Amino acid sequence: MSVTNVLLLLGGGLFAGVINTMAGGGSMLTVPLLVMAGVPGNIANGSNRVGILASTAAAATAFRRLGVEGLSRVTPVLLPVVAGALLGSFSVSLLSDELFEKIFGILMVPLLLLALRPPRAALGSWSLPATVLVFFGIGLYGGAFQVGIGLLLVLALSRSGMELVLANNVKVLVAMAINVTALPVFILNGKIAWGPALVLAAGFAVGGALGARFTVTGGEKVIRPVLALAVLALSGRLLGLY
Repeated sequence: MSVTNVLLLLGGGLFAGVINTMAGGGSMLTVPLLVMAGVPGNIANGSNRVGILASTAAAATAFRRLGVEGLSRVTPVLLPVVAGALLGSFSVSLLSDELFEKIFGILMVPLLLLALRPPRAALGSWSLPATVLVFFGIGLYGGAFQVGIGLLLVLALSRSGMELVLANNVKVLVAMAINVTALPVFILNGKIAWGPALVLAAGFAVGGALGARFTVTGGEKVIRPVLALAVLALSGRLLGLY
């Protein structure tokens, strides 16, 4: 890797780690950055998981130190999420790099709309069957693509009646479970470029810890416009619009 690519991956990982922890959607930046650094699309998807794991572990530790504890709230959604993640990660490993990049580029458009619309906490809670179905679907998507999984989790958790700061902590723990499940599948299928993955992970880890602190103290509105511009630009590049 060139020095430029190393700096881009470190900086992009740090920025994405903050975004992922505060809201979600950071992988919409880091997967294209890996592709721009010369990593094929499907391998970039797997390599990104190394950074996500580092980011979620750092964020979970920071949340706990800041007095936000969501571990007890993870249990009801953990089994369906892990089951979905396992199925999704096996399925996506069968895609070609070219097909993955096209699907990824298309998916960024609706995910951008979610990023631009901050979730609002809802009253009440879901039934057990509804919870299982929703979080199995989220796990399936997360195991396959990862990008935007934080946004989907925050939306689902907040609309199930969970307060937003706690929802972000639970989201981080669920995302960590998804990646612990999915990452071995990508490793076994040779879908990790370890050099770029570890450089990205270093930035991700710092960003995850910072994002947890920013989540507790506030500041999400500042990041959303920057995320929107970055996603639009990188989506257009992956789709071959320029």
